Amino acid sequence: MTSAQLISFARGAPSLDIVDIDGLKAAAVRAFEADPAGVTAYGTSVGYLPLRQWIADKHGVAADQVIVTNGSLQADALLFEHLVSAGDDVIVEKPTYDRTLLNLRNLGAKVHQVTLDKDGLDVEELRALLESGVRPKLAHIIPNYQNPAGVTLSADRRRALIALAEEYGFTIFEDDPYADIRFRGEKLPSMLEQDTAGTVVHASSFTKTVCPGVRVGYLVGPKDLIATIAKRATNLYISPGMVSEAIVHQFCVSGDIDRSIASVSAALGERARLLGAALREHIPDARFTEPDGGYFLWVELADDVDVDKLVPAATARGVAVVKGSDFLLEGGKHALRLAYSAVTTDQIDEGVRRLAAAVAEVREQG
Repeated sequence: MTSAQLISFARGAPSLDIVDIDGLKAAAVRAFEADPAGVTAYGTSVGYLPLRQWIADKHGVAADQVIVTNGSLQADALLFEHLVSAGDDVIVEKPTYDRTLLNLRNLGAKVHQVTLDKDGLDVEELRALLESGVRPKLAHIIPNYQNPAGVTLSADRRRALIALAEEYGFTIFEDDPYADIRFRGEKLPSMLEQDTAGTVVHASSFTKTVCPGVRVGYLVGPKDLIATIAKRATNLYISPGMVSEAIVHQFCVSGDIDRSIASVSAALGERARLLGAALREHIPDARFTEPDGGYFLWVELADDVDVDKLVPAATARGVAVVKGSDFLLEGGKHALRLAYSAVTTDQIDEGVRRLAAAVAEVREQG
């Protein structure tokens, strides 16, 4: 590896070596052979119906509780546009996904960030906010291997959050694209599984388990809400991409999805382990919680390391990272998000060495 090669911890996407290209090619052939009319025609706004049913079966819900979308980000956007108006209070995590902040602020929402710790959202901080009079329309929660913090919402806090939603009448948006990418720890029940009052809307995606290029995500929620969103989707784009959704359906029903999840999880578990080891060796005063799954690790650096100065210094050394401040309304000046999903094992130690050199430069400059 030459120093000129960029090592990127910036993008939450799998590297090509862990994408099942052969499985996808075979699934595409089967899709066109099995249903040429369905693959090539306009579909309905709820998505490719066989895939919709497969998703419904996976989550133990009726098919009319599911809409399949062009990636989960579009699912997010459709739900936000339906539920949130200018001036509405919305709860998000602190830190949270940068595009969540962008989309909600573009809608004119009044965004409240609630602190994360190693067990996820601080529900007592949320309870105090609610008791102070804030009445949110929506709480956006990434419960598993959160983007960007990598933490998982504990079982107790999931139950407490559902109880608060029922008591104060807000919707929990369980944004869960990373759930299947688990490489240690026990799988926790989703909030959707525990919801008895229709307070939870669940989103996920095949981006992380199949590949980003398919752009297939989905929403699961109360059927009336899904029907309303489906009408909005019809007016927006008639139907999502039938070709991609049919390929994903064939990939799923064949069992290739399970093999893909297993291989991706194993590869990313090794990458996360190596990243943690490299940080402990090369930046020993860095603080971080090692994730149990997913794509991301959140790093808190010392107070004398300003990420506004660190990022260009790192870029100059051929390593790309994302500033923590991108995921916060305020703060994050000494934090980074490191994505290990696209970095192969032979790049990780060298990438952290370069980052450590950039940290040293920033400290020398004062």
